[in-house]
Amino acid sequence: MIKLKNIIKQYGVNSQNIVMALKGIDLHIKEGELVVLRGASGSGKSTILSLIAALSKPTSGEVIVGGDRISKLPDNFASDFRRHSIGFVFQKYNLIPILSAKENIILPLVPMNLSSDEIEEKLKRVLKMFQIEHKENQLVKNLSGGEQQRVAIARANINNPKIILADEPTANLDEKLSLAFIEILKELKEEGKTIVIATHDPLFFGLSIVDREIEIYQGSIV
Repeated sequence: MIKLKNIIKQYGVNSQNIVMALKGIDLHIKEGELVVLRGASGSGKSTILSLIAALSKPTSGEVIVGGDRISKLPDNFASDFRRHSIGFVFQKYNLIPILSAKENIILPLVPMNLSSDEIEEKLKRVLKMFQIEHKENQLVKNLSGGEQQRVAIARANINNPKIILADEPTANLDEKLSLAFIEILKELKEEGKTIVIATHDPLFFGLSIVDREIEIYQGSIV
């Protein structure tokens, strides 16, 4: 499902302060796997997720997702790839606080020219799945942290993508809400999703639903 081949990622290439974020990463993730990328902040975990989602491009090497080489996709094609293939749960959720939960969730559907019935069908599916039907018309800024996270997860799943990426998904949650998120992961895994989580939260280490834990240290796989 996901292949990273000899990935090097540098920042500040045109300056004197070059930062080597990834140093020759080779990583294969099978369809349906739940993989945890573990490591300290700044180790390169988030950079790996951004490459898989075509949010950034490697300095060198290849990223292949579902058989397609996405490393060099122009921005418009990269956006189309993300819209159909990737659900991304950001660390700070990236929700628009002055919009309702419903409006945030359906944002990825805006460029797709779907009918109102099609949008409503997709919306109802994720609202029910993540148990936030009763919050759909509330402004996101008035929701609790756990409710905002469910809105973010619902948005990531609105197009029923094959791949779910989550960057430090429990960083802003207490233990109870973090455990609730793990229950959501179980459901997504049972649906056959390929899931990659970047985290340093020990709650994820040794979980039965996790197929592999991969340690990232200073841009390399340990």
